[in-house]
Amino acid sequence: MANPKDFTEDFIKSFPLQCVRYVCLTTVVILFVLAGATESRCAAAEDTVASSVGKKPNILFIFADDWGWGDLSCHGHPYVRTPNIDRLAREGTDFERFTVASGVCSPSRTAVMTGHFPARHNIDGHFAWVPSNAKRNMPDWLDPSAVTLPRLLQSGGYKTAHFGKWHLSNDMIPDSPTPAAYGYDRYGAFNCSGEQMPVHEDANETIRFIEEAHSKGDPFFVNLWVHEPHTPFHVIPKYRWRFRDSGLSEADEIYAAVLSHADDRIGEVLDALDRLELTNKTLVIFSSDNGPARGSANAKLELSYDTATGAGFGIGASKGITAGRKGYKASLFEGGINVPFIVRWPGKVAAGKTDDSAMISAVDLLPTFCDIAGVELPSAYQADGISQVSALKGQPTTGRTKPLFWKYSARWPAQKSRPHHWASYCVVNERWKLLANQDSSYVELYDIVSDPFESTDLKESQPDAVTKLSKQLTDWKASLPESPDSKLFSSLRDN
Repeated sequence: MANPKDFTEDFIKSFPLQCVRYVCLTTVVILFVLAGATESRCAAAEDTVASSVGKKPNILFIFADDWGWGDLSCHGHPYVRTPNIDRLAREGTDFERFTVASGVCSPSRTAVMTGHFPARHNIDGHFAWVPSNAKRNMPDWLDPSAVTLPRLLQSGGYKTAHFGKWHLSNDMIPDSPTPAAYGYDRYGAFNCSGEQMPVHEDANETIRFIEEAHSKGDPFFVNLWVHEPHTPFHVIPKYRWRFRDSGLSEADEIYAAVLSHADDRIGEVLDALDRLELTNKTLVIFSSDNGPARGSANAKLELSYDTATGAGFGIGASKGITAGRKGYKASLFEGGINVPFIVRWPGKVAAGKTDDSAMISAVDLLPTFCDIAGVELPSAYQADGISQVSALKGQPTTGRTKPLFWKYSARWPAQKSRPHHWASYCVVNERWKLLANQDSSYVELYDIVSDPFESTDLKESQPDAVTKLSKQLTDWKASLPESPDSKLFSSLRDN
């Protein structure tokens, strides 16, 4: 039997040198390719993990209460100072044409939560105690089985929280669902059932939640729904001290002080994002639920009491301004629904820009946030809004391609003291805005693209537009439910 060693040596001696070189080179190439493929697979795996976790932007939605478009120093207010919100404007884009879905609180918040016009839920006014809700053909709370923004984001891996005002029920209705029933992992709130969180604890709770989510590597969605500048005004002496030499009236001083306090708390949250190195990973939006309240010229500066938030100064200290827009809170003119909308999203949204063309609505927020988070909307769900990611990123828009509708019970004929609070219905489509009283016996038409201050009524010169929008409004009204589902009634209705 041949010696294996001799066989090997003879084989090598007889093997051509170039073949040996070929085999060696081929082996090196194969090893290199395999190494590269392994590295690519590892990188791809890392990218997959990043896309599912690390690359999901955090979302912080700051929603004020009755904060008028003109009530920011970056919008030219003569004495209000809002350096932290101004910082958002410097570092992001100030969208001037954003509108909420109502001139009052609860329906406006319903639109944010559901992506629907609030009239689809029979929520046309603020949630109050049971007799008032029943009189206005309203439920006693928002349906917790409805598709909601926080629940959708939960399905996409987000940790969700709500801190601040709720008002999708009322603290006077003890059997109403808490915010936890709508898709929040954590909440602290007032104007809801159960324990009422102190109004000034909103920022502290928000920071604690962000720190916890960050420590676990979870993307987060947080509602920071501040109380200011809604009545009562819970003013703190040190903030009044800031304006001691301003020469303001006592009412104006109080108004400036509460806004300054709110701006400081917002600043604390922004500082926490900086400290945690989350600023570049977080979409931050500041907005308001409706236009500003405004006390009458002879309104007295008196203390008032709210069952959810306690004692403070009343309507006499309401000094909000709209910077020339018609109407105030509870109006469907722009003063009641066109509110601040400042967006900071580093690397995605332009810094230091003002956008005066993109017509974004509160009903757009749900589809927009879900688009950003990579969350698909349920197949059976129909949003009234559209994703506005392209608009946030600065792509030009003209007019509104999907109609917007409003419903609010207003008095007709118009009162002399409130000349812009008569419209009960409104529709915006493309460049046109039509306002109508309760029975549509009187309407006004505006080119809302070129005339955002609604200075020229065009109903006489644009009859075709009036006809088209009136038909859309009639069809929309016919699609609304006649009354709320009785499952959304408190047991107090039986008493």
